[in-house]
Amino acid sequence: MRAVGIFEAKAKFSELIAAVEAGEEVRITRHGREVVRMLPVRPEVPPPTDAQIERELEAMRQLRARIRPGPGWRKLRDDGRRY
Repeated sequence: MRAVGIFEAKAKFSELIAAVEAGEEVRITRHGREVVRMLPVRPEVPPPTDAQIERELEAMRQLRARIRPGPGWRKLRDDGRRY
């Protein structure tokens, strides 16, 4: 993280942009107080495809099919409904 004053930031703006593009965080201060924080832009994650969604849903279905409630689950469920 680099902190610079406004006057220096104006003089070295291109250099600061290059530093941010390289992954560095830059904070610009006025009278010692932070007023601007420059952060690198996170790469956009593409939305999942229909095939990816279907694979995840199928994995959840398979997991659900393997999991069976143990003895006494109805009592636990009913006890929880009283409150």
